[in-house]
Amino acid sequence: MSGLGRTAGAAAAAAGPVVAVDTDDIGVPDRFGWWHDMVDHDVMPVDIRSPHAHRFRGRVESVGLPYGQVAAFDFSPMTARRSPSHIRRQDPEDHFLVLVRDGAVRLEQQRGVACLGPGGMALFSTSYPLTCDFLGGGGPHRLTLLRLPRTVLPLPGGRADHMLAEPLPASSGSGALLGPYLTSLPAAARTSGPAELARLGTIGVDLAGSLLAARYGDPDALPAETRRTALLARINVFIDHHLPDPALDPTAVAARHHISVRTLHQLFQGEPESVAATIRRRRLERCHADLTDPRLRHRTIAETALRWGFERPADFSRAFRRAYGVSPSEVRAGLR
Repeated sequence: MSGLGRTAGAAAAAAGPVVAVDTDDIGVPDRFGWWHDMVDHDVMPVDIRSPHAHRFRGRVESVGLPYGQVAAFDFSPMTARRSPSHIRRQDPEDHFLVLVRDGAVRLEQQRGVACLGPGGMALFSTSYPLTCDFLGGGGPHRLTLLRLPRTVLPLPGGRADHMLAEPLPASSGSGALLGPYLTSLPAAARTSGPAELARLGTIGVDLAGSLLAARYGDPDALPAETRRTALLARINVFIDHHLPDPALDPTAVAARHHISVRTLHQLFQGEPESVAATIRRRRLERCHADLTDPRLRHRTIAETALRWGFERPADFSRAFRRAYGVSPSEVRAGLR
């Protein structure tokens, strides 16, 4: 959807790398025709029909990434058909990974049929005829698309085409990370610089590749760097979820991910800080946030430290002062 700004005209509102367009900025009689043209030009040529064409509503937030694109759609129920004539007219040779956020979607492509509810994910391609049904009820459908150019998807030998319109494992492994990543990316992109956004884009591609390789049953088909990025993403989520546990340390992280401590340290050699420093910094950040939250002023400093995994108040105070240049009690006093 790199052309959103072009198609939307005055309806496009750019916020850094995020472009948002909304049919509310279009006259009611023209909304469905505008939406059809936008999808036709900026996603791929399709034929769209809707029982709500006379009162159609739609919104898109698109994030441009170095190796793809993430677009969050909200729209009235409709159907979309991509025929061989559409393919002959234009084939960008992209794959799209779709995440359903709300509503029910039926995808049909090649020999695959995927019926997806909220949280479901599947893959489709611009290179084959496609049927998408977004029907059932009058409420809006919400989904997010991750565009993956064929040259970028890290799976050799056209293996991705063997998984078209098949439900993907969205609740475990890389799928459990990819769903929240896609949902939160537009908000994260608004506060990211170019270098950080490029890194976020790489993580998305690598998580998608890891998910597809696991579904195909051949994780070793992925490039080593892709496997490394996906593993780091899983480790970072694990750390965030277990910060309150005082036993969280490099040994525990390595054991949970079935790797040696040495391998874990090697993974973090290319990161800004070591795994132990990462754990300590994130714990301190949570403590600082709690100490400056008026709603938590009833909680003592010792209770705050223990809540985020610091068992020794003296150790916490020293680490906090080194990180912020003031003591926890001074931060709390400033809140008062």
